[in-house]
Amino acid sequence: MKPEEILAEALRVVREGGTILYPTDTVWGLGCDATNAAAVARIFEIKQRADSKSLVLLASDLDMVARFVKEIPSIAIDLVEVNDAPMTIIYPGAICSETGDKWHLAASCVAADGTVGIRIPLNSASPETGASKSAGPGHPTLWCKQLVFKLGRPLVSTSANISGEPTPKRFSDIPQEIKDAVDFVVPPSVDTASTGRASQILKLGLSGEVEIIRK
Repeated sequence: MKPEEILAEALRVVREGGTILYPTDTVWGLGCDATNAAAVARIFEIKQRADSKSLVLLASDLDMVARFVKEIPSIAIDLVEVNDAPMTIIYPGAICSETGDKWHLAASCVAADGTVGIRIPLNSASPETGASKSAGPGHPTLWCKQLVFKLGRPLVSTSANISGEPTPKRFSDIPQEIKDAVDFVVPPSVDTASTGRASQILKLGLSGEVEIIRK
């Protein structure tokens, strides 16, 4: 399948409430529509993880983020503009509901304190340093960003492993039971330059507070 055909099929599955295994700007991830409560519940089942833990989401840009949090801290805008490596920002005031709909995140994506972790994939990322560089249409970072953009709402992006087990850095590291459990597996040929590294995580407050969760 060509990259655009793979993208179309992944989009169809996600729109219909299914789950996918796909390459991101960091590691291979399990994904679904973050506004679909049933799909999110299925992700927790696949990972064998308690749904009391929140999930990281991908957004195409800050405009999308703004639709699902009550207010974006001003410092987040500066951080996103200057960022040159994968960065997950934990935002306060997530907009969610128990059932989920296209205007609300599924409640199980959100932490108990009402925060939600969201990452905007860079246009590309170097496998050696994570720094930005140009990318072709099959590059996983550009590919997953296109998927989120076409979906029009955040996409779940949690590591493709059973809870408590090591995070797989490459497709070949992913347990077969994970591959068998999802509705669509993106062919590993798309995995041309994933960094294999987790993103940095920053937690922001509305008054300019910044807490480094992971460097």
